[in-house]
Amino acid sequence: MTDLNVTIAGSGPPVVLLHGLGMDASVFDGLHLPDHTTIRPDLRGHGASPVPDGPYAMGALVKDIEDLLDARKITDAVVFGLSLGGMIAQGLAVKRLDLVRGLVLCGTAAKFGQPGPWHDRAKTARTRGMSALATDTLARWNSDAPRAETRLLNTDPEGYAATCEAIAGTDFYTPTSGLRLPTLGLCGDRDKSTPPDLVRETTDLIPGSTFHLIRGAGHLAPETHPTEVTERLVGFLTDIGHI
Repeated sequence: MTDLNVTIAGSGPPVVLLHGLGMDASVFDGLHLPDHTTIRPDLRGHGASPVPDGPYAMGALVKDIEDLLDARKITDAVVFGLSLGGMIAQGLAVKRLDLVRGLVLCGTAAKFGQPGPWHDRAKTARTRGMSALATDTLARWNSDAPRAETRLLNTDPEGYAATCEAIAGTDFYTPTSGLRLPTLGLCGDRDKSTPPDLVRETTDLIPGSTFHLIRGAGHLAPETHPTEVTERLVGFLTDIGHI
């Protein structure tokens, strides 16, 4: 078990916020959910959480969140996953549906491309550091979030590399297509990392899901467009009675 750094605030039905690769929980600072308990962990290898030696497996990243919720006796949460966080959210729902009442999948996918490029990124992080990855990553994110570059450069290279290896080995198309729970898909229309068609394809795997495009946003929509993301999230929480 990895003892994740986590911020828990507010009261009310639980909402878990899972950030993406090369980020930390601060990407959600702008979301305003006063009627809910928000649980915002730094994923393993990121932020102020521990950095075990890699490689990581996606099952371990999922279990980190499972253990975090079990330790605090949190069930029936809505899980908002951004990018990597959305992949973890899918895995958690497949494994422990008792923990997950609904999903918000933002700028994410059931599978992120082929394994080769992820292993290449892992090697670059370990041998040349995060600065060697920053320009290409920020271009794919296509985001003007002011803290994006600083956060990325401050990410531990081993944590980043080991997480890339977890992503390389993950294909959730079949498990996700078996899910039956309320799901909202979100994506910025300027996102080059997870283009809208990819996010919509993933969301459409779950029957009855809905999808919303956020105009003018890149990959970090919760940070650059917090008002619209909050409105869509609160609307979803209200629609499913998670209030």
